[in-house]
Amino acid sequence: MTDLHRLSEYRIMWILVFFDLPTETKKDKKAYTDFRKALQRDGFTMFQFSIYVRHCASMENAEVHMKRVRSLLPKFGKVGILCITDKQFSNIRLFYGEKPQKPNAPFQQLELF
Repeated sequence: MTDLHRLSEYRIMWILVFFDLPTETKKDKKAYTDFRKALQRDGFTMFQFSIYVRHCASMENAEVHMKRVRSLLPKFGKVGILCITDKQFSNIRLFYGEKPQKPNAPFQQLELF
């Protein structure tokens, strides 16, 4: 296999893991934390809250990590796994809003006579 084929934007994959897990009880919170930390140990990084991504060199490599995520699934909640090509991932359009800022404290006006 040539290097060009190996590095094709259609061969390189991204895995996105979406999750909505309960956090009402201590047990729920621990399951949430354990799942999130396990994703990070497997090379996933936070894209947004409850969305983690991982770059994979090939579909075969992506399958290994998707299988690993399936083995980590918590008992409760929802988890989705999406695998897309590097080319598709490059088409993501991100928009960032401004952070709200506290207004400056009004200056005290001094009068000189």
